[in-house]
Amino acid sequence: MFFKKGASIMAKIMGMVPVATLACGIGGAQAVTLPAPTLDEPLAQAGTAPESITVAGGCFWGVQAVFQHVRGVTKAVSGYTGGDAATAHYDVVSRGTSGHAESVQVTYDPSQVTLGQLLRVFFSVAHNPTELDRQGPDHGTQYRSAIFFTSPEQQKIAAAYIEQLQTAKAFAEPIVTKLEPLKAFYAAEDYHQDYARLHPDQPYIAINDLPKVAALQREFPLLYDDRK
Repeated sequence: MFFKKGASIMAKIMGMVPVATLACGIGGAQAVTLPAPTLDEPLAQAGTAPESITVAGGCFWGVQAVFQHVRGVTKAVSGYTGGDAATAHYDVVSRGTSGHAESVQVTYDPSQVTLGQLLRVFFSVAHNPTELDRQGPDHGTQYRSAIFFTSPEQQKIAAAYIEQLQTAKAFAEPIVTKLEPLKAFYAAEDYHQDYARLHPDQPYIAINDLPKVAALQREFPLLYDDRK
């Protein structure tokens, strides 16, 4: 975890959000070059209704920042998934007993980007899918790696990609990402939204999250959207 004592001092010096919001930890996934999914949905026709997928991979600040820069993504919202509405609050989720994961709901235009492409970004630069109930120094089930699907097709594509990466030994360790049906998504508090964009000079963001966005640009130049 990001040391709360240090975070408290930093918050006072920098005049930032409450100390609890700085408890996401330092570290994160290194970019990994991965193959494209062999099973994917085709690009839809223009004008097709937006679709969404909810993913969890550690602190939601960095995951949100990555997907906000993906071409075809129209919205990425930080939130909580896996628990009840009554416990969908940061101070409760941070205890690690709510059942929630810090997650990001990604809404996208299926005529511009496919689910498989989004999953490739998720596994490659947004987080490390081999860390069980943690990301870097952040420990707890609220930091688990998960994909919350809303249809059998989403489940099929995600499961096939995980199997493809496992078979190819794309990572030195086994992938621990769980596939779970999406029961409900609860948007996080306003101060968590667009956090990386609003606080690019905050040390946590500079150390942990901006490198993920840079990796996205480097690994996926055709998907990177620098207008966001």
